[in-house]
Amino acid sequence: MDRIALTPAAAELIRRLRAEHGPLMFHQSGGCCDGSAPMCYPLGEFRTGGSDVLLGELEVDGVQEPVGFWMSASQFERWRHTHLTVDVVPGRGSGFSLEAPEGVRFLIRSRLLEQADPLEQAHSPEQAG
Repeated sequence: MDRIALTPAAAELIRRLRAEHGPLMFHQSGGCCDGSAPMCYPLGEFRTGGSDVLLGELEVDGVQEPVGFWMSASQFERWRHTHLTVDVVPGRGSGFSLEAPEGVRFLIRSRLLEQADPLEQAHSPEQAG
């Protein structure tokens, strides 16, 4: 089951950012303000670790490699019952995310998952044991 998707507008922006910056990745920390928005980085510029969950690898037409989407484990605990769609809207986001100079920002749209998800089960508190 896919947990993450892109709107056509987000895919187009990713193609432009990929052409300018090389391979990309997303991370969503769940902090306040801009920290709760998906942040786009050059691949490897943001270090992930044991406190992060890889939600999926986004396949984008025209982009050679998949774009990983990571989320902090604490944020995943709050959003584990949702399917996320990366979208883009006019406005300024964080200065750390690659789209900031473009006058647009990535954001997440969510909906509840309709069935059990293996990733959710793997990160559930009952499995922490």
